[in-house]
Amino acid sequence: MKNYKDLAKAGIDAEFPPIECFENQFPSYTITIVIPEYTSLCPKTGQPDFGTITIEYEPDKCVIELKSLKIYIQSYRNIGIFYENAVNKILQDIVKAIKPKWIKVKGEFNPRGGIKSIIEAKYP
Repeated sequence: MKNYKDLAKAGIDAEFPPIECFENQFPSYTITIVIPEYTSLCPKTGQPDFGTITIEYEPDKCVIELKSLKIYIQSYRNIGIFYENAVNKILQDIVKAIKPKWIKVKGEFNPRGGIKSIIEAKYP
């Protein structure tokens, strides 16, 4: 059985497709994207994890292109990654791609063993 110390960084360095963007045309508004079919693998057990990812942000110069985001999120399907790492990795990759004024990524993961986890990461 794998040690948690060895698994702590699981999935963080995985290669993911790029998140693309397009030029923002308007100032001062909020975008909320809900992805109800997120899935990845538990790095310890290999069991599938399911959840909903909600991305709320205020764009600056760029807006997330949704098809590229869909492909990006789907790439988690075969990655062994803890919930906390996944939410923070999604946040980092979006910030790198579009540099929003602010952003919050929330992961609400389906119960496993009677425990439901909700993880939130914010920028700045």
